[in-house]
Amino acid sequence: AERAVDPAEAAGFLAPKLRDLLPDPLALRDMGLAAERLVEAAVGGQRIAIFADYDVDGGASAALLIDWLHQLGRAATLYIPDRIDEGYGPNVPAMTALAAAHDLIVCVDCGTLSHEALAAAAGCNVIVLDHHLGAETLPPALAVVNPNRMDEDGTLGHLCAAGVVFLTLVQAGRVLRGRRLPEPDLMAMLDLVALATVADVAPLVGVNRAFVRRGLAVMARRQGPGLVALADIAGLD
Repeated sequence: AERAVDPAEAAGFLAPKLRDLLPDPLALRDMGLAAERLVEAAVGGQRIAIFADYDVDGGASAALLIDWLHQLGRAATLYIPDRIDEGYGPNVPAMTALAAAHDLIVCVDCGTLSHEALAAAAGCNVIVLDHHLGAETLPPALAVVNPNRMDEDGTLGHLCAAGVVFLTLVQAGRVLRGRRLPEPDLMAMLDLVALATVADVAPLVGVNRAFVRRGLAVMARRQGPGLVALADIAGLD
């Protein structure tokens, strides 16, 4: 009652299940286009760059994409801007250099308001996977997947960027399945989604609760070397 949860929804609130709460990725605008382009780049051996924010959500979002690509036998260039010298989000020099050497740039946890910087990536496809509030106009990107675009209804506005990336990979899995190609193990990646959701202080409602509950269970299996190292340094079992 304190959390305004209806009695009929209490069981699902206390024991959230991903299969019950995971939304259809295609509910987000540009999702289909983004997933198709990501798969095309991955299976076609194209040069992929990931431009990520420097916080936990950005780092986890980038790690999700890199892990997914590794499972498909592909690598990607990771670019994280210097917090002091470059500041937040894509900048013109970085995007110009990345565009010259890559076929696809994926901006995670940033990019929704980066009109000038994304315009500098002319000749290279750019996908934005973000959750920050958008403006009336979108940047010149192939796809902008963001539940907080002004033309979205806000139903999934509680997602952090890693949650948006995870939904994109769910849709990409559908594309791979349709081509009868092997799919990466997404459930094993939920430790990163849980970490990002909590660290970005995203509200623990809806699918976020399932992300964190399931992700903590994955984290406890101590399979990811990065998170294992962090847990050991923090003295967590």
